[in-house]
Amino acid sequence: MRGVKIVTTAAVAVLLLAELGPVPALADTIEAALVRAYQNNPQLNAQRALVRATDENVPQALSGYRPKVALTASAGSQYTDSQSTTGGDATHLVKSDFRGFNAPRSAGITLNQSLFNAQTAPRVRAAESQVSSAREGLRVLEQTVMLQAATIYMDYLRDSAIVEVQRSNTRVLEQTLKQTQDRFNVGEVTRTDVAQSEAQLAAGRTQQLTAESNLTTTRSNFRRIIGNEPENLAPGSPVDRFLPSTLAAAVELGLTQNPNVTAAMYGVDVNFLQVKVNEGALYPTLALQASVNQAYEQTLQIYRSFGASANVQLQVPIYQGGSEYSLIRQSKESLAQQRQVLEQTRNQARADVVTAWGQLLAGKSQVASAQAQVTASEIALNGVREEAKAGQRTTLDVLNAQQALVNARNALVTAQHDRVVASYNVLNAIGRLSPQVMGLKTNVYDPSVHYHQVRDSWAGVRTPDGR
Repeated sequence: MRGVKIVTTAAVAVLLLAELGPVPALADTIEAALVRAYQNNPQLNAQRALVRATDENVPQALSGYRPKVALTASAGSQYTDSQSTTGGDATHLVKSDFRGFNAPRSAGITLNQSLFNAQTAPRVRAAESQVSSAREGLRVLEQTVMLQAATIYMDYLRDSAIVEVQRSNTRVLEQTLKQTQDRFNVGEVTRTDVAQSEAQLAAGRTQQLTAESNLTTTRSNFRRIIGNEPENLAPGSPVDRFLPSTLAAAVELGLTQNPNVTAAMYGVDVNFLQVKVNEGALYPTLALQASVNQAYEQTLQIYRSFGASANVQLQVPIYQGGSEYSLIRQSKESLAQQRQVLEQTRNQARADVVTAWGQLLAGKSQVASAQAQVTASEIALNGVREEAKAGQRTTLDVLNAQQALVNARNALVTAQHDRVVASYNVLNAIGRLSPQVMGLKTNVYDPSVHYHQVRDSWAGVRTPDGR
């Protein structure tokens, strides 16, 4: 019995070993798992590509300030058969006939440059706000993926520890059944005691199979989120060192740094600027148009001609069917809606911080209570066994005490798991679950690099990475 007890106690303590000393050099750590998820998660990489696509909205909006140049050219063949008369009166008319083929061809360049447009400036600012909002959306997903990675890492530790507890319990129950059968053979107990041991062993095997099934599912999810099979995992530890000391400070951070809140704030900016864009349709526009054209053999009489022109065009909208007014009203309603979304997001962020903080405090207490429960259950089981040897307890009492110890150890493993995950939940709720804050050893993805590469690009179809 003593050997079994040592094994199960070690399995239960696996989550707390990080507090007792350094982990083996070859062990996989929760920090390394977070780095792999941050670098390789396909959902996260897809979101980064979406942010890069959003960056292109800015040069598209800036194109409203830039000239538009078009080259035109034509060539062909035509036949002409014409007759004309010239002269001062009907008695002195001179007739001229023109017949023949010619090959008209021409080439020209046209330039259009906007001089004033009330819509371009707000379009550029709206595109920049869209980029900022997309970056905050990326932060949301980064935090979500890292929280999933930390959670599944701790899930695997929990489920593997529970499997060890259940396997040890099965071994204890098998030994208990053997001892009960031996005592039945010598007449110390009845057939009922044997049946009770057999039933408890069958229940223990069922619990072991359930635990092993749960571990298989967790292993699959570990591979999906982190990208590799879990092997030789080191214990996980809370991230309390990155958290504020009080709930009030945590709420303040949640309202200012939570990426859901900041994304909603940029959403308000985008909708406000969209109102300005639609209002710009009511303002006049001023544009410069210049063209140069060189032509040959346009007619049989003219072999070559050259022309150049430049003009300024002013367009003042008077009435365009009313659609522009409808768009302005519509965008104002969208702005009002987004402001309510921002308020709702702030309320949700505040609630998430308070909830996560409460779960963290409860988790700390639950670990201490579960540890006390395990200690008391071990003492109780040893006492019941001694009393059973003296004939003061039945076999069922021993089996119940053994099951109570198993339940206590499972509760301790779960409490240790919940304690660590709760700390990551708080860090996520306040918007600080990031490689920079946690000091992870990885290259941090900087979305501004691609933005500055494409913002002032005037031409070219290749992306900055060469595609």
